[in-house]
Amino acid sequence: MKYRVLGDTGIFVSELCLGAMTFGGRGQMWEAIGGLGQAEADVIVGRSLDAGINFIDTANVYSTGESESLLGKALKGRRHDVVLATKARGRMGSGVNDVGLSRLHITEAVEASLKRLDTDYIDLYQIHRSDPLTSMEDTLRALDDLVRQGKIRYVGCSNLMAWQLMQSLSISERQGLERFKCTQSYYSLAGRELEREMIPLLKDQGIGLLVWSPLAGGFLTGKFTRGNQQAEGRRSSFDFPPIDKEKAFDIVDAMRKIADEHGASVPQVAIAWVLAQPSVTSVIIGARNLTQLDDNLGSVDLELSESELDTLEKVSQLKMEYPAWMGVFPSDRRPGEVRRFDQAEEETQSSEEDLD
Repeated sequence: MKYRVLGDTGIFVSELCLGAMTFGGRGQMWEAIGGLGQAEADVIVGRSLDAGINFIDTANVYSTGESESLLGKALKGRRHDVVLATKARGRMGSGVNDVGLSRLHITEAVEASLKRLDTDYIDLYQIHRSDPLTSMEDTLRALDDLVRQGKIRYVGCSNLMAWQLMQSLSISERQGLERFKCTQSYYSLAGRELEREMIPLLKDQGIGLLVWSPLAGGFLTGKFTRGNQQAEGRRSSFDFPPIDKEKAFDIVDAMRKIADEHGASVPQVAIAWVLAQPSVTSVIIGARNLTQLDDNLGSVDLELSESELDTLEKVSQLKMEYPAWMGVFPSDRRPGEVRRFDQAEEETQSSEEDLD
């Protein structure tokens, strides 16, 4: 297992992070995703730690707290071996204030998570997504207080838009509050939208990137084909995240060839590609059994060649959108340089042909 620094925290986390969303099955959606009980969770956690994983992520909303409870028990005696992350924002009860990112809800949520996880502190506490009814400053002040109280050590975010993350960083800087050290976002060969705005921002601001669903909700496992779109798996009952399936089939075809050349699996190629992206800190993997877990663990030993990365780049790259396509105009910034619109038109057409 290899380790990477989490943002500017100075702490090293394994490049694979165990996701505990498969733990528990309280509710139809969570049962479809995982439904694992305590015995299975114990085995998955133990195998992960033995393989060198020191980073585990969950959320209070996963199975309405059951995931945290199962994880807390599974970590008994090994709590200090891991960087433990959880999240808050989702609805946790029927009360009108049992949801969101208000100081009231966050304060109650962190206490409940600490109890369920059976720990005195949470290493990384993340907001699960934005809350349109609570100001970002109020949320950041509540998180800052929790850091000062020693209940959480670092703060992160998840599923924000780039402008929202930049807004939060600006507030933190102006007000002297804890800043988000990382973002947890969806990123895969079938979903590269993050590259438009978020990844350039992360590079500029030194923010870590934790990737969820590197297999696009199971679509990139290779078991879904044009002739078998109803294969057994999570996507059959929980078709998420949304993807362009025709394009994804082309991606799977390309990955399958690469996997065969390496004697690897299609999921290993998908995860290895994400790990090869320079802005990625850690990739979150979820498993329903040891077979899936061991296969995912094998991705860290798969090194894709430049030509293989180029093949995957061409089959999965994003269609150029404004204002990105303005960047294809030849520069006229240096003395003697002249902007030639006919040349720009040729380069634009060439770029679009590469995408087809």
